Amino acid sequence: METSALSRRTEIADAAIKTLAKEGMRGFTHRAVDRTAGLPQGSTSYYYRTRAALLDALVQRLVELDELELPEQLKDVEDAVGHMAGLLISWATDNRDRQIARYELLLESTRRPELRPPLDRARKQVQLMLAARLRGVIGPAAEDVVRQLTAPLDGLLMYHATLAVPPDHDQLAGQLRGLIEWAIDYQRPNAPSPQAPEAP
Repeated sequence: METSALSRRTEIADAAIKTLAKEGMRGFTHRAVDRTAGLPQGSTSYYYRTRAALLDALVQRLVELDELELPEQLKDVEDAVGHMAGLLISWATDNRDRQIARYELLLESTRRPELRPPLDRARKQVQLMLAARLRGVIGPAAEDVVRQLTAPLDGLLMYHATLAVPPDHDQLAGQLRGLIEWAIDYQRPNAPSPQAPEAP
C-alpha cells in the first residue's frame, strides 16, 4: 500500500474515533467522519466502503494507539504502577475520546452481536501486549494476571473517563498497586484466595 494511502487511512480512522465519541453510533456515518477529518465528501467511503469496514478500522486503530503508549518493558511492581497510572490518567483525560468510542462500541455490541468479534480480538491483542511487558515483573503467569486485572482496570478507567474527572495520581497508584499484588497472589498455587481490592 502506498504511504499516502496508508496515511489517509490512518487519518480517517483517527477521525472516526473522534466522530464516534462525539456523535455516538446514531451519528456515526461516512459523511460525519469526512466532516471531522476536514476531507471532501466521499473520502471515507472511498477507503472504507461499508460501515462495518470503517468500524473494523476504528477498532484496530484503537489497538495501535494503545500499543504506541505502552512502555517497552516493565522492571518491577513500582515501575508497572507508575507507567500504568500515567496511562490511565492519559486515557481518562487527554485521550478520553478513545475510551468513549470504545464504550459506544461495547454498548452497541449488546444489540448488534456482529460487533463483538472485532472487540474481543482487540481486547485480546491489548492483553497480550501488556502481558509481554509485565512478564519481567510477574513471570510466566503474566497473561493470567493480566486477565485478572482487565475487569477492575476497565472499571477504574470507565469511572474516571465518563465523569471527565482526572484521577488523583497517588490514589490511583495505590489502587493499581493493590490490584497487581492481588492478581499476583491470586496466581500462587495453594494460596488462599485473597480479597479483591474495592473499586472506588
